[in-house]
Amino acid sequence: QVQLVESGGGLVQAGGSLRLSCAATRNAFEIITFGWYRQTPGKQRDLVATITITGSTNYADSVKGRFTISRDHTKDTVYLQMNTLKPEDTAVYYCAGSGKWAAGLEHEYDYWGQGTRVTVSS
Repeated sequence: QVQLVESGGGLVQAGGSLRLSCAATRNAFEIITFGWYRQTPGKQRDLVATITITGSTNYADSVKGRFTISRDHTKDTVYLQMNTLKPEDTAVYYCAGSGKWAAGLEHEYDYWGQGTRVTVSS
């Protein structure tokens, strides 16, 4: 069973940067696509970015040009570099892993981390 452990969340001022990390342990080879999702209270979980084992990436329109997803195969770790953060980026961010190529739907992800909170102050 794959386990995903996120880190890197915190409080930052608008315009600042944070980098989230997601370490996959146990059978990380099962994951073809990693995704980062985010959720605010009372709302559904939204896809932020995805990356496949070949490095193909996809981003939500709201973060294009500001966020970068990357993957270090040697460490079985995925990163989400978040720049020019805005108050509307405030959310709990979740790392997810899927055995499917270019998984884009929440139900396609089999493994989820516990979430890490990002707060952007104005």
